[in-house]
Amino acid sequence: MTEGRRSEKVADLIRKEISQMLVKTLKDPRIGFVTITRVAVSEDCRMAKVFFSVMGTLAERERSTIGLNSAKGYVRKELGRRMELRYTPEIMFQFDPSIEYAIHIGEVIHHLEQEREKEKDKDKDED
Repeated sequence: MTEGRRSEKVADLIRKEISQMLVKTLKDPRIGFVTITRVAVSEDCRMAKVFFSVMGTLAERERSTIGLNSAKGYVRKELGRRMELRYTPEIMFQFDPSIEYAIHIGEVIHHLEQEREKEKDKDKDED
């Protein structure tokens, strides 16, 4: 098995385990509706960057980020307990704006479609 493939498997397992922790064991009230979008693990599997998104306001995102960062030690300890790795990766949480961006693009497309429909209706009325 190549190193790249191994780090991908470790990243996928970390994503699943942290997602389960969010649902079952992490009870910090600051952590809102958080979704783990992806995990990037270094080739030596000693660092894991955990990307997440939050449904809610900017203030809720900031509270969730603070809550996740304060739970880093617990998350790492639980990962070490649940996973059979020689070294438990150091965890870094980072907000992933891709879902918000996708929603924004969807809104822009919807707005453009509405404008196009208005133009068609306007052209029909003029004929």
